Amino acid sequence: MQRRTRSMSVMALGLTLALGLRATAQTPAPQTPAPQTPAAVAPAAAPAAQTPPAPAQPGAHGEPAAPPRPAGGFQEPPRFPAHQRPQAPPEVVARGKAQYAGLCSACHGGDARGGQLGGPNLLRSQLALDDKDGELIVPVVQQGRPGPPPMPPIPAAVEDIKAIAAYIHSLQAQGSNQGGPPPGPETELNIVVGDAKAGAAFFASRCASCHSPTGDLQGIATRVGRPMALQNLWVSGGRATERGPNRGVRRMPKPTTATVTLGSGEKVSGELLRLDDFLATLLLEDGTTRTIRRTGATPRIEVQDPTAAHRALLGTLTNANMHDVTAYLATLK
Repeated sequence: MQRRTRSMSVMALGLTLALGLRATAQTPAPQTPAPQTPAAVAPAAAPAAQTPPAPAQPGAHGEPAAPPRPAGGFQEPPRFPAHQRPQAPPEVVARGKAQYAGLCSACHGGDARGGQLGGPNLLRSQLALDDKDGELIVPVVQQGRPGPPPMPPIPAAVEDIKAIAAYIHSLQAQGSNQGGPPPGPETELNIVVGDAKAGAAFFASRCASCHSPTGDLQGIATRVGRPMALQNLWVSGGRATERGPNRGVRRMPKPTTATVTLGSGEKVSGELLRLDDFLATLLLEDGTTRTIRRTGATPRIEVQDPTAAHRALLGTLTNANMHDVTAYLATLK
């Protein structure tokens, strides 16, 4: 019993000594400063001025800018193949541009987005996007391609065609996205390539029942401005937004109207706002609206849509018809 008590006392003493030594090691010993003469006392250093971080610059569209990436950090690769393709030497691109202007621009346009003769947009062409160094474009140029519109074979040297391909790729690489137009001023295309006499004959047979060159269309070429806007305007039936001198002016056709004959014989007429299998909503002359319930063909509704003939025409209108009528309307000044 006495031996156990003595052992416990020894253990308690050892624990006390260990804690005391640990506290002594962690508490720094007080240091007595050495006496200094007045000349040896240096003025206290001013706290270092902290430069506030520069505010983040907003993004291009006003959104908060992303935090700067560290040097050598991960950079997102271009998303589109047209931006990933290695660029050809400048002299090859310049040569291809000259060859393109002489051999291709009439069909595919000066900026490769389609031309007067109906050639497709090369900036959106899947074949041109998939091409690497002319391996897909060379056979098409040399052998031609069926239409519509057909592309005739062009007897050009392989190196010239490869230079043309390099020029097309350089335009694709400049676009904001896949198929986007290259930077720079918009290229004005001459679309007045049709036969005005044939257009006048087409107009007389298909359009003269609603329109007149000495009535509503008198001076239409001067009023609209550019031939492209004129063509968009008549093909759409007046729904296209004009450009050029009248940019931003939307020439709307007459509204669609309807006359509803009720069971009592009463007729309700006005601008047609909505028509489905269950309801017909009209805007009346006094500015109020009236909704009439429908059950099958009752009540009888007669719709007067001034653009119906234009929509029906779209199903039969050919490319030649469109250019011919545009050429004819361009003479109405």
